[in-house]
Amino acid sequence: MLTLSRRSGRVALARTGAVQQVANFSSGPDVTPADPKSLDFANMGFDYTPTKSMAKYNFTWTDGWDQGELSNTPYLQIHALSNVIHYGQSIFEGLKAFHLADGRVTAFNPKANAARMRAGAERLGMPEVPESVFLEAITRVVKDNVDYVPPYGTDGSFYLRPFLTGHGAKLGLGVAPQFLFVGSPAGNYYKAGIKPINALVIDYDRAAPRGVGAVKCAGNYAADVKPAKKANEQGYEIALYLDAKERKYVEEFSTSNLIAISADKKTLITPASDSILPSITNVMLQQLAKDRGMNVERRKVAIDELENFSEVGACGTAVIISPIGSVTYKGERKEFAKD
Repeated sequence: MLTLSRRSGRVALARTGAVQQVANFSSGPDVTPADPKSLDFANMGFDYTPTKSMAKYNFTWTDGWDQGELSNTPYLQIHALSNVIHYGQSIFEGLKAFHLADGRVTAFNPKANAARMRAGAERLGMPEVPESVFLEAITRVVKDNVDYVPPYGTDGSFYLRPFLTGHGAKLGLGVAPQFLFVGSPAGNYYKAGIKPINALVIDYDRAAPRGVGAVKCAGNYAADVKPAKKANEQGYEIALYLDAKERKYVEEFSTSNLIAISADKKTLITPASDSILPSITNVMLQQLAKDRGMNVERRKVAIDELENFSEVGACGTAVIISPIGSVTYKGERKEFAKD
């Protein structure tokens, strides 16, 4: 857990020979922030709440990253031919800030999120957001919206959604002329005490081998909208994907990693695949398991192996840890311990 600090100055990442286009961001419609004093922080769901501001940083290949600014509107004006609209050149992150018992505010492991965003940017041909810029954006947003960080003891958190997107006029497929990095407080909070949920192994593929399954890019989530909806319509809260090549190994849930506990409760198991998004929460859980003397196995997990586990869970920044009550595969339902 890291307490954030600010940095000043300009970070230069320049590419010579590129044509610079000037970003044009309008102020957008006025949005009235929610009154922090009226919020019931102990009973808020995972939804958008208008907050005070967000941080915006723009990148051009000639000038690199600018110094950024705080914006009081959640709206952006971008060119109609921007890469993000036509080619999906966009990645995002999710992390949380908390009030501590001593009154300080801290963000959970933000350097890991910064590293994952850099890896995603490299895969999609986007400029990397330096760790210093990432942390500065988070710091500026949290400081300016500190009244929206739930008080200590409410089990609430301030959810942040940084994203990097390509914009500017670009008709053919290629690198966007400009990029926008936004440290955005989605105003989302998550309340603990979730009940076991039921999963359906869905007859769709989430990501292909050697594709972008390990990148937190927008397209991966858009492709899950229909499968997740179909699972919900059948009475399941979450969909579970198998590998695209053999369709026999478990990969991950719609928006979260899978973890499991062995029958003897001595081992934590999580699937290993280059198509799975590396969950920061999952990494933390693996370390906690090791600290408690448990074995940790990151390996291929066959779908038929689920019946041997005593517990199964979904883990991620938003869901934290959600116990899986059952997994249904080809009409057969496997239930797990609910204690």
